[in-house]
Amino acid sequence: QVRLQESGGGLVQVGGSLRLACIASGFTLEPYIIAWFRQAPGKEREAVSCISSRADSTYYEDSVKGRFTISKDNAKNTVYLQMNSLRPEDTAQYYCATPITCRTRGSHIVVETTPDYDWGRGTQVTVSS
Repeated sequence: QVRLQESGGGLVQVGGSLRLACIASGFTLEPYIIAWFRQAPGKEREAVSCISSRADSTYYEDSVKGRFTISKDNAKNTVYLQMNSLRPEDTAQYYCATPITCRTRGSHIVVETTPDYDWGRGTQVTVSS
C-alpha cells in the first residue's frame, strides 16, 4: 500500500520541542518534493515547510522560520520536521504530503497538491501555555 504516515506529535509546553516524522511505505521518497502542512481547529490547512527531491532546497512559512527545520533521510525513507521554541499558535494537526510544487511568494510558501489528494491521518501537536 502506498502511503505516508505521520508520527511524533504530542503535548508540549511553550518553548519546548518536538520532532515529527513522515515515513513512506510502498514507494521511495527520494524523487519527491515533500511538504508539511498543519490545520488548526476552525482554520484551513496551511503549508508549513517543504524540501526538494534532492534535499538541497528547503522552504518555510514565515511564521516558523528559524524555529522549524525540515530534513530528509532517503536511507530511512523518512522526512522529519524538527520543531523548536514551540508556541500555542503551533497547535494543530500536522500532515505530510507529496505536492506537485513548492515555491516561495514573498515571505510565504505556496505548496500545491492535486485536488483529490489523499491525506493521511496526521499527528496532533498541542502546545500548552
